[in-house]
This record gives sequence, structure tokens and C-alpha cells, in this order.
Amino acid sequence: MQSKLKLFGLLTVLFTVVTMPVVSYADDEFEEEFIEEADDIVGATSVADYDVDGTVFQKITSLEQEKVLMELEKERAQLDLDLDRLAAEKIKLQMEMDTLSGRAEQEQQILQNEKAKLEAEAARIEAEKNALIAAAAADVYEAPTQSYVAPKKSATPKKKVVKEENEEQEDISTMYKLVNVMGAGNQLQATLSDLETGQTKRVTVGKKINGFVVKSISLEDGVVFSKDGETQNLNISSR
Repeated sequence: MQSKLKLFGLLTVLFTVVTMPVVSYADDEFEEEFIEEADDIVGATSVADYDVDGTVFQKITSLEQEKVLMELEKERAQLDLDLDRLAAEKIKLQMEMDTLSGRAEQEQQILQNEKAKLEAEAARIEAEKNALIAAAAADVYEAPTQSYVAPKKSATPKKKVVKEENEEQEDISTMYKLVNVMGAGNQLQATLSDLETGQTKRVTVGKKINGFVVKSISLEDGVVFSKDGETQNLNISSR
């Protein structure tokens, strides 16, 4: 309504100016300026009163806006999908980390148990080793008090033992003499000296020498040999 009033006033002014007689050149210039200002006012009023609703420009603008909105919605949906995928991968990684952590703890516990077993086994072996060393040291220190040294024997060989069947059999005492018996318990060893060569040999129970098998060794009886079902003793009193 206000725009129409302005337009009506402007037309009234123009009509008055046109009907006025031209008095001078100055009045002409004033009229031209007035007309230009009126044109400017009319143009501004037309632009202000222009209604874009339903125009082609509005339709094109609306389509562009809808297109932009659709692209934005599409990108938003893609972002939501990417976020969901990242969240799922995060959960999966967390589960794998928890599994690996639990497995690592279990393996560490197994290793600790194995280490404890090995340490216990090493301690047991070390204790046995120390016991064996102590026993060997005790044998070395006790052997001189438990050994018997046989006196030197003459080079004259002894007579052979005659069996009931009057058959001759070898006599161990004609081949060896007992030098000493050393050791303790079941670990006794006997040192024999060869009467012909003078070489010494150390024997234990079960050892075979010149067809004779060492049956037993003791500090009291010396060495007991067995051959062909017959036994012979070799001790410090043997000549």
C-alpha cells in the first residue's frame, strides 16, 4: 500500500512538471535531474515490489537447493556407515586384544610353572651331586683306615689245588696277589698285582680276569673268585 502511494505521488509531480511552461535553461536542467531521480525511484520501487514466487528463477534455485541437500544427505549416510564400520572394527580389535592378553597371561603362567619345575630339578641334581662328592671325599679319607696291604710275597709259586677227581686247576694265587681293598659299602675295589709282570689291576664285583669272575669283595675275606663252579679266595694271608 505504501509503495502505491509513493508511485501516485511521483506521477503527480511528473504531471505538474510536464505541464509547467519552460521558463529558462535552468528550469530545463532541473527538470532533467528531477526526471532521472524519478526513474531511479520507480526502478527501486519495482525491484522491491518484484515477487519471485512461482518464477523460473525460484524453481531453478529450489532444484539446486534440493540437489545440494540430497548430496549432503548422501554424504551424511556414507559417514554414518563409515562410523558404524569403524565402531565394529574397534570392537573386534578390542576382543582380539583381550584374547591375546589372556593367552599371554596363560602362557606366562605355564612358563613360570616350567621354570619352577626346572629350578626344583636343578636343586635336586645339585643336592645329589654334592652328596656324591661328599661320599667320594669320605671314601678317600676313610680308605686308608679300611684297607689292608698285603705283604710282599716270594716269587715261589704255590702248589696247585688238587680236585677230588685228581685233576689240576689253576690257582688264582699263583697269578696274582692282593695289594689292598679300598672303598666302603658296595663300592669296594680290590687292587691286584700280577706276579709275573708286576703290573697292578683294579677289579670290582662282576669283573672277569684270566677266566676268573670276581664274585665278591670284602675287607674280611678279601676277593672271592669263581670259575667252573669252584670258588677261590685271595686275601692278605694268601702266599
